[in-house]
Amino acid sequence: MAQIDVPVLSTAAAAAHTFRACLFVIAGEWLAIDLRYVREVFPVESVTPVPKMPSVLVGVANLRGTVMPLVDIRPALGLPPAPVPQKLAVVIKHGPQQAGLLIDDVPEIRTVSADALLTPPSQADRSAQPFIAALLPIDGKMGGLIEVPALLSIVERG
Repeated sequence: MAQIDVPVLSTAAAAAHTFRACLFVIAGEWLAIDLRYVREVFPVESVTPVPKMPSVLVGVANLRGTVMPLVDIRPALGLPPAPVPQKLAVVIKHGPQQAGLLIDDVPEIRTVSADALLTPPSQADRSAQPFIAALLPIDGKMGGLIEVPALLSIVERG
């Protein structure tokens, strides 16, 4: 009987193929962000509109003395805009850029296998939503993995 060598991943190698993700809900849709980009989740008490802001920016909020731009990606996802005032925002950060992403709920933080990620179905969808890096099955539903650098570059460009 021939012996079959089965490669066994070390704990470090297995960990390299997983990442921690913040799962959140926007208008009933599940989305995820790599936890490395999440600074905190905070309640939005009020939104101050700012004239001539890019369409994705709904205004700013005061977060312990810091002016935090607030982003609403609902229209880009084909959903109605966030009700104002929205209850929660997740602060996303990449390098010096940061913004508060308006959300409805944060049900959990989860370890995600990179093998579970799926390619978005078409390039047309990718150009309409360039900040969706991959699709992610979440509890029997399909969610999107947000690419924070791409989203923040859209915010910066306006």
